[in-house]
Amino acid sequence: MDFLEPAFMQRALLAAVLVGITAPAVGIYLVQRRQALMGDGIGHVAMTGVGLGFLMSANPVWMATLVAVAGAVVMELIRAYGKTRGDLALALLFYGGMAGGVMLIQVGGGSNANLLSYLFGSLSTVSTEDVTAISVLAAFVVLVTVGLRKQLFAVSQDEEFARVTGLPVRLLNLLIAVTAAVTVTVAMRVVGLLLVSALMVVPVAAAQQLTKSFRATFVLSVVTGITVTLAGTITTYYADAPPGATIVLYAIGVFVLLTLLATPLAKRRARAAAAAAVEGCDTALPAGRKPADDVKV
Repeated sequence: MDFLEPAFMQRALLAAVLVGITAPAVGIYLVQRRQALMGDGIGHVAMTGVGLGFLMSANPVWMATLVAVAGAVVMELIRAYGKTRGDLALALLFYGGMAGGVMLIQVGGGSNANLLSYLFGSLSTVSTEDVTAISVLAAFVVLVTVGLRKQLFAVSQDEEFARVTGLPVRLLNLLIAVTAAVTVTVAMRVVGLLLVSALMVVPVAAAQQLTKSFRATFVLSVVTGITVTLAGTITTYYADAPPGATIVLYAIGVFVLLTLLATPLAKRRARAAAAAAVEGCDTALPAGRKPADDVKV
């Protein structure tokens, strides 16, 4: 347990737990909406916020949050109202955000090490101020994703049905986008802006291999997220590996493992269902009759 002794590891582990909770908690709605790559786009935009933080000598986490939220709102508006040029506008937003961020970091006096720590994560650079910002933002994400889970699930499942039932669909869509943006900035210090989307999607996809209900998928994906972020953080301490890549590879490993476990379970359930159907058919026939008796050749 010597990895608990350094102060930077204590901060990194706390940040990892918060990331493990928030990323899948938002990712489940993005997966349901078939917007699995939205987190990747927001990560590109958030890079401009990081660059502004260096340029203005402000906390990059808070600056990235402001820029990412603004970018997420624009992305949602483009999705809702954009027509033939919607994809082009999003591409310009993504690539412009990344290029602008890299340029601003250089102008603001940042180094390549600073750039890489935000792109791929870095445990040693997680400061007390970062932990405070991450904790506040994570609390907001959990409050929204858990407190409004029924409404968010409804609008993610079927927007038209949600609109008919009287839900504020446009507001809820914007709330999902904003929450996803906040989650990206929560995770960027541990996983990195380029890999955060994987942590939002892969634990959810892994949980779906074994679960059927939304609640079970939510719980298992969060448990998976916490497990892989903690495992990746501890592995990074001992192996000096990049934290973002390590965490994502662990998540993919869990996905493969649960998929292998789910395959025989699915076959067993199918055989049980088929047997139950045959048994029900037998009991529905008159005495002395067999299913084959009713087959005409």
